[in-house]
Amino acid sequence: MVRSVVSLWHGAYLLDGERVVQARAVPLDAAALSERLRARNQGLLTPEERALLAEHAGRPWTTRDRRLVGEGVVLDARAPAGLGGAPADRAAHRTALLRAAELALSESWDPSVHVQEAVRTLRDIDRALNLLGERIAGWASHDTPGVSPYDPVAAARAILDRVEPSAFGPSEPLVQEARRRLAQLFLELRATRDAVERAVSTAAAQRTPNLSELLGPDLASRLVAQAGGLERLARLPASTVQVLGAEKAFFEHLRGRAPPPRHGLLFLHPAIQSSPRSERGRLARTLASKAAIAARLDRAGRPIDPTLKAIFERRREALRGRRGAPKRPRRPRGSGLPFDRAA
Repeated sequence: MVRSVVSLWHGAYLLDGERVVQARAVPLDAAALSERLRARNQGLLTPEERALLAEHAGRPWTTRDRRLVGEGVVLDARAPAGLGGAPADRAAHRTALLRAAELALSESWDPSVHVQEAVRTLRDIDRALNLLGERIAGWASHDTPGVSPYDPVAAARAILDRVEPSAFGPSEPLVQEARRRLAQLFLELRATRDAVERAVSTAAAQRTPNLSELLGPDLASRLVAQAGGLERLARLPASTVQVLGAEKAFFEHLRGRAPPPRHGLLFLHPAIQSSPRSERGRLARTLASKAAIAARLDRAGRPIDPTLKAIFERRREALRGRRGAPKRPRRPRGSGLPFDRAA
């Protein structure tokens, strides 16, 4: 007869053929069952499995569960996967599954999702403001000579401040009212954008203090949103952080159509923007390495580490000091090496 160990959600069992030799049942309450389910999903042993294997250590047993391999238990695909009898209480199992799912959802919840949505909202508002502003400025410039077609804010305020209709303005009252509502909507949308931007800066400084100290709240929140959350950003290597936001250019490089990108969203950092083109790649590499460390510190809830910004500033000063240094001359092609000499 084949002796095997079978582990199920309601207990651990030793079988001799199809006969149960010994059983260790799990308490059928929601807390105990959900704890065992989580342990099994994480590849750990439950207390019942440990007790059963410790009692029969050194004896030859087989199993189909990789978690149980060791201490004389051998992996065998021919071992039974379950018991032939009736299953245990299904209602208790269902309750335990729901509770384990709730715990897993609460543990995987990333509060930075609200910052991500706020950053995406800013992008959507900017697109809407560009469209509305262009339309309002063009519309108001037809009957308001002092308004520039490139200044939508002044155009919207001129429409709202106008008391008497212009000789060249819309004569229909409904069209006048529609244009006034459009101008009011544009100004309210601008105010809403300012409020969302202030909220994003405040939330980023609270949730990602190290990243905000290094990059600034606006760039830090954009980087978190681009990565898909602080949890994922903290797992990314510095090389990936460096090109976040330049995914299109990166895939063009993989296809052989473009050189590799030197930076993505990190180009928005003032230190990189103001640096010469030849230094931006080195600065972005240094900034990305410090940003990756800052994200991990924020994920762990650590206080602000001022050394990250100090190291980046030292690297920046070092590159700035090398600008006036004479460049090393290149070796000419005919360098005297055997393979350079003419035959």
